[in-house]
Amino acid sequence: MGSVYRRRRRGPDGTSKVFPTWWIKYYVGGRPVRESTGMIKVTVARHMLRDREGSVEHGTLVNPRANRITFEEAAENLLTDYRANGRRSIGEAERRIRLHLEPVFRKRKLGGITTDRLRAFVGVRQAAGVANVEINRELSVLRRMFSLARQDGLMTHRPHFPMLRENNVRTGFFEHDHYLEVVRQLPSQLRPVITFAYYTGWRIRSEILPVQWRQVDMRACIVRLDAVTTKNGLGRVLPFSELPELRSGLEEQERLKSELGRRGVICPWVFHRNGRPIRDFRTAWKDACEAAGCPGRIPQDLRRTAVRNFERAGVPRSIAMQITGHRTESVYRRYDIVDEADLVDGMRRPGRYGHTLGTLPSREDSSERRRNTVSN
Repeated sequence: MGSVYRRRRRGPDGTSKVFPTWWIKYYVGGRPVRESTGMIKVTVARHMLRDREGSVEHGTLVNPRANRITFEEAAENLLTDYRANGRRSIGEAERRIRLHLEPVFRKRKLGGITTDRLRAFVGVRQAAGVANVEINRELSVLRRMFSLARQDGLMTHRPHFPMLRENNVRTGFFEHDHYLEVVRQLPSQLRPVITFAYYTGWRIRSEILPVQWRQVDMRACIVRLDAVTTKNGLGRVLPFSELPELRSGLEEQERLKSELGRRGVICPWVFHRNGRPIRDFRTAWKDACEAAGCPGRIPQDLRRTAVRNFERAGVPRSIAMQITGHRTESVYRRYDIVDEADLVDGMRRPGRYGHTLGTLPSREDSSERRRNTVSN
């Protein structure tokens, strides 16, 4: 049986002070729960008590701490969730919270962060010259805090987040001759890495460079990618028997591994620099692209190129997505680049069709033929 009461505080002189706000006490699973109503009218407090007891009876009780969680508590919950799930972006989340979100929202209750406050935050960041894509990532971190708080029953609502339009879609790609020239300009240790990326569309830093020999079956011509290294958390298998250039590159890497073994060096990585993992290749990549006559290209352009090559070759999209590791077709389509050569070919096809129009019957001939058919 619940109750309604006011809190008292005894002073040093022995007198007691009665606070005007009413509290309620009810039981959940045999344990007492005390909650401030924030009201000074006892009738309202009794209504809240009946609501709570009814919610307990039907198993739909709202957490008494709902909408009272602070920004700091929500941020810690977010980082705990990232650690538990092994999210590699935890460092970026910590940086955005510490440098940009906490100075604005510290010591606030999450329920007090409304859409108008979010718009004000966006305006301040834009005035500081921050790109829309970075502002959106910061808002995404805050939005995730709200989502986790709602899952935990600590928030009953989430405000609208005014996400900004991002104009960061890149359209870079490599034609085959450009790719060959860049590979020729690269150091020998990086050439098989770029070849692998060109044909598979795999992400270089997170998927290709960490590949170890335990994931490669040279006899079956298969490379297996562990789920822990992929962006979407899904492992995949790549058969390379039908790609001579890819196969010869892996065979050369296997020969280098044997040479290192004879020198007493054990190298578990497929792609390496003299037995050591490749950490950074930005300078070598930049120099090779400039020497090849295509400056400004980035390694991600190889991923776009692979998608475009799959589309040109008529590979079913579901199969291509399994190779490249795209989880959704909408993201995959963003990588399907159309260049001038594609457009020229597209315009050539109706031109070819137009040459045959002279052999087709004219509209008048067709009308005459229909009249004759009807009369007969």
